[in-house]
Amino acid sequence: MKKTLIFATLLLMYGSALDAKVTLPSVISDNMVLQQQTDVALWGKAEPGKKVTVTTSWNNAKTVIPADKQTGKWLVRIATPAAGGPYQITISDGEAVTLRNVLVGEVWFCSGQSNMEMPMMGYDSQPAKGAVKYIAGAKASTPIRICNVTKKSSKTPLETSEGSWCENTPDAVAATSATAYYFARQLQAATDIPVGIIVTCWGGSSIETWIPKEVIEKEFPEFSLDHLTPSGEIHSDNQDPCLCFNGQVAPLIPYTFKGMIWYQGETNRGRPEQYIRLQDAYTRSMREIFSVPEAPFYFVQIAPYPYDNPDGFCSGYFYEAQQKSLDVIPRSGMAVTCDIGEYGTIHPCLKEAVGDRLAYLALQNDYGFPAIKAVAPTYKSVEFLDGKAIVRFNVDSEGLSPMGGGIPGFEIAGDDKVFHKAYVSHIYGNSVEVFCEEVPEPVAVRYCFRNWCVGGLYNNYGIPAAPFRTDDWDL
Repeated sequence: MKKTLIFATLLLMYGSALDAKVTLPSVISDNMVLQQQTDVALWGKAEPGKKVTVTTSWNNAKTVIPADKQTGKWLVRIATPAAGGPYQITISDGEAVTLRNVLVGEVWFCSGQSNMEMPMMGYDSQPAKGAVKYIAGAKASTPIRICNVTKKSSKTPLETSEGSWCENTPDAVAATSATAYYFARQLQAATDIPVGIIVTCWGGSSIETWIPKEVIEKEFPEFSLDHLTPSGEIHSDNQDPCLCFNGQVAPLIPYTFKGMIWYQGETNRGRPEQYIRLQDAYTRSMREIFSVPEAPFYFVQIAPYPYDNPDGFCSGYFYEAQQKSLDVIPRSGMAVTCDIGEYGTIHPCLKEAVGDRLAYLALQNDYGFPAIKAVAPTYKSVEFLDGKAIVRFNVDSEGLSPMGGGIPGFEIAGDDKVFHKAYVSHIYGNSVEVFCEEVPEPVAVRYCFRNWCVGGLYNNYGIPAAPFRTDDWDL
């Protein structure tokens, strides 16, 4: 993506949120959280050609920026202090608009499809387990702030969106993403600083719908963009390329944030190799457009689900693609969920575990908590000896462990390429010894590689091992 296109996009992203001469996009409102100790973007519209003065209460400094002579659009970057607040920001071109109850802390961008969208109040007949305790206990005094972006698709980048910042009240908590809220709650409790989450997601959405047109045009010629023309037919509001980016991301540019969490993949699971490219493109474009080149990116490996065949390997190939993304995307991490799927629903109820695992990655990598070992054990190598498979893992020095009873999820095969349920006979530090009496001469091992297969291997901090295979068979 060319820088000129990015800055052209930025100049378009101004909407009206307040009934005053100075108008602001909805994402800039009372109760917002600004990213600490950086230069954050503020923008809006004023009377064309007028000077806009921005005054911040944390230092009583005034910054003056001219509004565009034709459009009245303006954009300024303001230096923020260390975490704290509440503060006020006054913006005036002669008539003042004051933003109140503003906090400075850590801002995270949260996006994806239905498992990210699933609110703390749950879906119909699909609850988020244990969420009512946190809904009932939510207090505005807890410095967590929430900005939920309304679902909207568009052929062109929009200037404004619906949804502004809310305090940590029961109503706001109940209506927001459970995964994102649990992430914010764990992060805030550990760091004791304000945390803001911007939640923009849509159930059933593809990853390509969250990517800007310029990137799709340049890197993915396999996708048609005819639907973006004035007369083009939209086949799906939340799956056709670029539509969700235009409607739910573009209006937020260039709000400054710390990092991103992402829970998406079920819609793309039949295209694993393409997904590696798409997820890399999504991350690169977000970092570049929002001017946060070092922003960490933490994503969720999709949970087990039977789909059309519980014994099929489609999900396994997708798990593998998500794992490979870690090598392609700098400053990325993956929360594994192979132990918390539900056979009867694609929306597992244990969202607290998902949000916590994402938060542990951030705490270890970005907030100076080395005592947390948040990275999932991953496959390293295998040796076949005396009818057994000795599988070695990349894992912290504390080693591997079961959680409770046995360790389900392993399968081994011989030269016939038929996989059988396998058992763990020993754990030695970073290695497990796996066997199956029906396979006296094993040549391949798989772990949680089927659509429906629940795992039971963890590191000593309770972080589940990632699915893997040692073969390259196309079964």
